[in-house]
Formats: sequence, C-alpha cells, structure tokens
Amino acid sequence: MLDTNQTEAVEILLLGFQNPQIFNSLLFLLFLVIYILTIVWNLLIIILVAKFQSLQSPMYFFLTQLSVCDILVTTNAVPNLLHVIINGGSTISLTGCITQFFFYSIPESTECFLLAMMSYDRYLAICRPLHYTSIMSFRLYAQLILISWLLSCMVTFSVASLVSSLQFCGHIIDHYFCDLFPLLELSCTKHTVAELVDFVVGIPYVGVPFFFIIFTYVSIFITILGISSSIGRQKAFSTCSAHLTVVCAYYGTLTTVYIAPTKGHSFNVNKVLSILYTVLGPFLNPIIYSLRNQDIKIGVKKFISTTFRGI
Repeated sequence: MLDTNQTEAVEILLLGFQNPQIFNSLLFLLFLVIYILTIVWNLLIIILVAKFQSLQSPMYFFLTQLSVCDILVTTNAVPNLLHVIINGGSTISLTGCITQFFFYSIPESTECFLLAMMSYDRYLAICRPLHYTSIMSFRLYAQLILISWLLSCMVTFSVASLVSSLQFCGHIIDHYFCDLFPLLELSCTKHTVAELVDFVVGIPYVGVPFFFIIFTYVSIFITILGISSSIGRQKAFSTCSAHLTVVCAYYGTLTTVYIAPTKGHSFNVNKVLSILYTVLGPFLNPIIYSLRNQDIKIGVKKFISTTFRGI
C-alpha cells in the first residue's frame, strides 16, 4: 500500500487531446453544450417522475436512478475533460487520480446493476403481467435500488483498494480523466496484479449483470413470440425497446473498453470509446427513453405548459 506522503508527492499529467488549439476550442464548446443539455434532460426526468402521478411506477423510479447515475458520471468526467481541452493538458496528484476513479466508478457500476434490475422489471411486466403489481411492490424496488448502490460501492472499493496498492513508475496518462486501464499502464507492479484487477472489474461489474439481462430478454422474446396478436406483440416489444437500446449501446462500449482493454487498441481509440459512455451515453439515455415513451412525452408537455403559465 502506498503511504500517504509518497502518494501525495506523485503528480500525474493528463495529456487529453493533442489537437490544434482551434479544434480543441470547437471540442470545448461542443462538450460544454452536451454537458449542459445532459444535466437539463436528466433533471427533467427526475422532476417529471416526482411531479406527475402517472409516472410514479417502478419503471420510472428505476429511470430516475439511471438519471442520477448519468448526472454523477458526466459531472465527474466532463468538467475535467473541458479543463484538459482548454489548457492542453492538466496535472493531478496520484491520490486525486485514484479518488476521481473511485467516485466515477460508483455511479458507472451502479448503472450496470440498475440496467439489470430494469430488465427484471420488464420481465415481470411482460412475462408475468398478472402478478406484476403484487411482486414489484414499493418495498421490492426500493430494495433493488439500494442493492444496486451497495453492490457498486463494494465492487468499486475493492478495485480502488487493489489499484492503490500498486506501485506507480510513470507519471503521464494519455487520457482526459483517470480511468482504470490508463492508471494500470502507469504501474510497474507485476502484470498478475493488474490481471486480478481486470478480473474483479469484469466479472461482478460487467459480466454478471450482462448475462442476467440476456437471460431476462430471452424469456421476454419467447413470451412475445407466443402472443397471437401482432398488435399485442408490438405493444409488448415497445415497452422494453428503449431499455434494450440503452443496454446494447452501454454494454457494447463498456465491454470494448474493459473486457478488451488498452493493449488491444490505441489510447486514441480508448479516448473516443470513453467519450461514448461518459459524454454521449448520459446525454442520449433520457432522449431515448423520452422518444419511445408516450407518458414521458405527455409529462414534458404538461410540465412546459404549467411552467410557462406560471410565468
């Protein structure tokens, strides 16, 4: 374990994007606008669910937790990204770097577990509709949400503890924030420890929730195919299409970065992939759910009309 004085004395240089200043300025404006819209969209989802009775169901409460995770993830990564872009790089202490990784990873891993819990909610709604209300009670989905956050804290603390126990030889990270594998690249510890970290991340953090989602959606698709009415099949599929879209985009990117890490491709590719789940993912998630959900569309219209009427 690194002692405190040694950790605080080590500074990490984040290179960010090595582009011409004019291009970096355009990137800064683009990411700033996306960040503002991300916060606005996700806060709007949370406000709508809290304000309108028609949206106060387990599915939408899970969605508010997903919005909380998106806000925390993007707030952890994007301000640092903007700082690195506008200054052509940035320095951070090793302690600060590991701390940033810790607080970034908690909502990121919680999102993995929440997507699994949401797939279970969709499974009950489609495969066991008559028992949905009795099974998915307020107590159960509150427990599922609490379990998601507790599991993410446990996994993240385990990973952060392993990372902090490594010895670091390098001081330059070719990235815009302190993600796991750029941190591991700085380590001069034996690769077996780094592989252990990879295992700890990959199995509970990505693997278990992903395979649980696959299991639930196989059951969902079998049930949908068994519906005789084409309208019924279309209605059943529409209830989970938005969630399935988010799952495919999220896990596709996350698996590429964490299961097939930096040694498989360049740091530039990793930075682009990281932007997908730290910037674009939190921005697109509420839009995907809004476009595919009539209740949210109606809620947005009511919220806008009541807000402007009050003004």
